[in-house]
Formats: sequence, C-alpha cells, structure tokens
Amino acid sequence: MNIEELFNRANIVDLSFFNFRNAITAAYFADSDLRILKVNDNFKSFFPLLGNVANVYFPDVLEQLGVPSEQIETFKDKMERDGRVLIPQIQITVDDQEKVYSLLSTFTRDESFSYLNGVQGQFVDRTEEYQLRKERETLLEEKLRAQQIIEDKSRQLEQLANRLAKYLAPQIYESIFSQASEVKQSFARKNLTVFFSDIVGFTDISDRAEPEHLAFLINTYLSAMSEVALEFGGTIDKFIGDAILIFFGDPQSDGDQNDALRCVQMAWRMQQRISSLQDFWRSHGIANPLRARMGINTGYCTVGNFGSDQRLDYTVLGGPVNLASRLESLAEPGTILLTEETYSLVKDFVDCTRLEDITPKGFARPVGVYRLDRLKAELEVDDKSAPMKHLGQHVEVNVFNRNRIREAIEELRRIQEKFEKQLTD
Repeated sequence: MNIEELFNRANIVDLSFFNFRNAITAAYFADSDLRILKVNDNFKSFFPLLGNVANVYFPDVLEQLGVPSEQIETFKDKMERDGRVLIPQIQITVDDQEKVYSLLSTFTRDESFSYLNGVQGQFVDRTEEYQLRKERETLLEEKLRAQQIIEDKSRQLEQLANRLAKYLAPQIYESIFSQASEVKQSFARKNLTVFFSDIVGFTDISDRAEPEHLAFLINTYLSAMSEVALEFGGTIDKFIGDAILIFFGDPQSDGDQNDALRCVQMAWRMQQRISSLQDFWRSHGIANPLRARMGINTGYCTVGNFGSDQRLDYTVLGGPVNLASRLESLAEPGTILLTEETYSLVKDFVDCTRLEDITPKGFARPVGVYRLDRLKAELEVDDKSAPMKHLGQHVEVNVFNRNRIREAIEELRRIQEKFEKQLTD
C-alpha cells in the first residue's frame, strides 16, 4: 500500500502549510501547474480584492493585482527554467495605497506525498522599508543639492571677494575679512608716513590721448606702482585719477623709522620702475616720456573708517596728509621730496639735498624740505633674489638657492660687525 493512502490528503496539506499559516507574509501553495490550492490569512488580508482564489492560475492572480506583464513573464520563465524566482520589488495598489512587495516562489518536491509537489511562495510587504529608503534618498538628494548650493555660493563669494580685493589694499582687505563683528565707523590717532604722487602733465596727456591709449597707460602705470607699494608693505589708500595716496604705519607697523624707510625705499623703486617702463610705453604709441613727482611726510594722522552708514572708506586724515600733498605738487618732475620729519628718521640711510624752506598754503610755519638724491647701499635691493634684505635694524633672510647660503652668512657677519662697531663708538 502507498504511504500517502494511509493519510488524509487535506490534513497533510494543512500540516505542510502549518508554518505559513501564522506567518506575517502572504503565503500561498499551488500545484505544479501553478493553480492555487491554499493561502494563509495574511494573503487574504493583504489582497482583499481577490476574494476566493482557490484553483485560480497564479499568474492570473498577479495580473488581477496589477502586476506589470513584464514581471509576470519573468515569473513564469524563471519558474520553468530555474524552479524558483525572486522578484525584489512589485508595486501593487491596495485600497488606493501604493504598496511594495517582494515575491519569492519555489517548486517543492516530496517523494512520500506526491500531492505536496507544487509551488510554495509568499509576498513580503516591504512598503515601510522602501518608504524609508525613498525618504533617505530624498534627504540625500536634498543634502547634495544643499551642498551644491553651498559650493556655488562659496564660489560666488570667492569671486566677489577676489573682485573686492582689487578695490582694497591687502592690509585693509585682511582687516575687514578677519573681523567677526560688523565693520563700524572707527578711527585712531597714529604716527604715519604718508606718500603722494602724480604724473606731470597728465591733464594734457588725457586731453590728447585716445581713450584706449589713455586707459592702457593709466592702468599699466597704476599696476606697476601698486606692485611696488605692496612689495614694501604700503597701504594703498586711493587712486585719484593719476594721483596715488599711500601710507605706512597702519594697520601694520614696524615702528616709525622702519615705516619711513620702507616708504622712501618704495618711492625710489617707483621712480626706477617708471624709467624702465618708458620703452614699453613708447612701443605702444605713447611718445612722450612719463615723469612722476612725489612727496613724503611723517606725522600724527587720524586713520580709520570714515563715511556714512551706507558706505565707509578706510582712509587717513590730518595736516600731515595735506602737507605730503602740497610737497608732491612742489616737486620737480622725476624727483622725491621729504619733509624734515621724514628726513630725520631716514637720514642715516639716504643722501639728500636740503632745499629752501617752504610755507605751503594753509600752513602757518615754514617747512623744511629735502630732495632725495639716492639710497645708501644697504637700502638698495634691486635684485629680488638677493638672499639678504637689511632695512634699519631689521634683517630678512630669504635663501631660495642653496648656492647662496655662504653669501648670506658673510652678509650677516658684516652686519654683526657693523652693529658691534656702533655699540663701541
């Protein structure tokens, strides 16, 4: 007698389906021809619209649930070819709600009970998981968009800052952007060395020159002068046409003497640079040579942010500024004039000619005036690659070539001997 004849078929099927009966998934059992024999309670609760599905062809059930035909064909092909199938994501609308399920099905084999040979499968509700995944992907997309916005804004701010930097002296730019608090109207009284310069006969040049030539001339001139000013640490206050106002001693200062020394050295280098640019300008159609006059004065000025609530200007005010301007206007083309106050700070490092005292307009007392004739050797630094820069009591060593280390050491020894001599005199 066959063993399966000893047992009730329905009981055996129920027993084999016991583990699925209380499962949280929607389980089904179908025969080898994919006709449903049994489903658990969750199958009915998951898909109430199906009603009684007993003896219904399972692919037809999938179609009734709204499963796309491509996925139904995939199900049938894999069951026939592999005997098992896993479809990780099936979207089904249940009671007007979008649900997401995974479908797992496999053929079963039982040598003792032929009626257990069939297909067991289950739908796993993964709606919450996919919702969480979708929310996470949405958050990630929003984060990426926010990050992109931040990068774009940062790039725009950087471009704006770079453009703004062209309108401000580096020291002022750094001072503004390093402050955590709002920039307010503020000022201080400081001893500054002030420099004024302009191009002799620039009004006539501007009247005669074509706009393109004039723009080229003034831009190359101011660019060259700015490079020199920044090289020596000057704070560029403003350009007024061809005129330049620069001061030393704020926002950074190396002491009154060194501020004055750097200003004088800057002015000397500017005159050299103007001379070296003459051939360049001539090659661009500017026939007449350019000559600049310069004035330098040292004194207590008021420096800081001045202006309105809408616009502030970091500038310097006071009598010493006016005197530097008056001095520049009295200078001969190509010369540099110093006041008594500036000369007294730099006299050990320069050769000057004493000129007649002047009484500028707006000043009650005569002012001592000196014409700068040359810098002494220790202030001459024409070679940017020179390993040694000696300015006043400050020594800067920059050895970019190891072959010049010995040269720097020898120069340091000479400076040491000079200082020792000064101490013993």
